[in-house]
Amino acid sequence: MKDGAAAEGSVAVSADGVDGFLHAASGPDGLVLTHGAGGNAAMPLLVAVAKAFVEAGVTVLRCNLPFRQTRTSGPPSPANAATDQEGLRLATERLRRNASGRIFLGGQSYGGRMASMLAASDSGIAQGLLLLSYPLHPPGRPEKLRTAHFPSLRTRTLFVLGTKDPFAGVEELELQRKLIPAATVVRVIDGAGHDLKRGKFDVASEIAAPFLKLLSQ
Repeated sequence: MKDGAAAEGSVAVSADGVDGFLHAASGPDGLVLTHGAGGNAAMPLLVAVAKAFVEAGVTVLRCNLPFRQTRTSGPPSPANAATDQEGLRLATERLRRNASGRIFLGGQSYGGRMASMLAASDSGIAQGLLLLSYPLHPPGRPEKLRTAHFPSLRTRTLFVLGTKDPFAGVEELELQRKLIPAATVVRVIDGAGHDLKRGKFDVASEIAAPFLKLLSQ
């Protein structure tokens, strides 16, 4: 992964429980960005989003969750949740060495869920959440909602959701986000699935601006 990091203008980070790539920017704020159950820190989506935030002056640490640090493939076990959240906590601590301002947490799918659960249990861990393709429920199982922590979430949050995502419908998410006692915005990508790759929406260039606007309100 080091070659990929160099190609993207980032620096490899691997120490103290944190494994990933750091993209330095001119501004004081920082974003920890992580992957879904089937991905890793080198996902093209994360690389593109990281570049967009760096251009907006936000330093980004895209990192591998602990479950991915222990094996290169395969999904996480439910038993990994606490460990993966602790991994994100360590990543925020590492990022503070390079970002003196606000710290944000973000992730795709499972990574976003872990970020939101961490923020719900510790409201001071981050000043904003970026949730890409939040897995509201397993595909075909709308009754299995993953929102028990939403009422405890007091962090401003931007959801980015594709209209063809089997893990969450737009109307479902609009209903469930009302449980969050903080400002939330849903950015809908027409025609996109869980990977956010389809449709005409330019994910990388059009996420940073609405996220930072939300946090300035």
